[in-house]
Amino acid sequence: MFSFFKKSEAGEAAPATQTSPAQDEAPKASWLQRLKAGLSRTSSQIGGIFSRRRIDEELLEELEATLLMADCGVEATQTLLAELRRRWKHDKLETGEQLRAALGEILVKLLTPLQQPMQPDAHKPFIIMLAGVNGAGKTTSIGKLARHFQSQGKSVLLAAGDTFRAAAREQLMEWGRRNDVSVIAQDGGDPAAVAFDAVSAARARGIDVVMVDTAGRLPTQLHLMEEIAKVRRVVQKAEPSGPHEVLLVLDGNVGQNALAQLKAFDQAIGVTGLVITKLDGTAKGGVIAAIARTHPKPLRFIGVGEGIDDLQAFNAVEYVDALLDTGNTT
Repeated sequence: MFSFFKKSEAGEAAPATQTSPAQDEAPKASWLQRLKAGLSRTSSQIGGIFSRRRIDEELLEELEATLLMADCGVEATQTLLAELRRRWKHDKLETGEQLRAALGEILVKLLTPLQQPMQPDAHKPFIIMLAGVNGAGKTTSIGKLARHFQSQGKSVLLAAGDTFRAAAREQLMEWGRRNDVSVIAQDGGDPAAVAFDAVSAARARGIDVVMVDTAGRLPTQLHLMEEIAKVRRVVQKAEPSGPHEVLLVLDGNVGQNALAQLKAFDQAIGVTGLVITKLDGTAKGGVIAAIARTHPKPLRFIGVGEGIDDLQAFNAVEYVDALLDTGNTT
């Protein structure tokens, strides 16, 4: 019933959404340059405000509107503006550039608590469940994370637990081929059983990291949310200490809807960390501030494109520099 696929054993063509190895090898901009390009939509709007020489209430009101349009959310925006007004008066700020620097400091303070890397050495196997709605980039993120762990010298096993979407199994197997990683899969059936088999196989083979893909679903699909909760329970039966990480993959373009997704998935499966994808030109970027203010969860990784190395650990200073173009990093 189950299949244990290695790189050489599967022959499907690469999904159309994936990049080719030649693309991965092509020269490309640095990570920070790509992040800045991805958040340029917001940074250019904010930059126009800070180009003014003097600070006044009109500037602050325009900044407030821009932050709201950048998906920062009402609570985070109000918090940021209140602190900016305090700094304006207390520190006697005068120019737009001084205000930009102050906003950068406030944002870094808000976002730094989300900067918490995973600890995969804490367990062997280290079991990661990944969840998210269809189209968020969940399966692609698994492939990129596999490469990330391999670069740390860890062995990886993937579980094709998304038995709901027809192409998900083949997509995950393609990533397995590209990374030379084995994939546990099943032709249809129970995703919880796939997860159990994968954890059991990883324990038997001494694998370092197991990543379990799950079917994408909307938070309103309660029967499917219960299915993913079952996957979590079955993983715990296979390994009582697991899963050691429950990652929710969020599309950086969905704005405040990301908060609704986070709250729903957290209630169903206990989210322990986030991956935010597609910060690559159309995303506004402020949703991370909204998450930090209203439903903080460790932001493990952010993604800026389709390349294999376009998923990196979240760094608050780098992110704020890209969002505001503060010039604090090189």
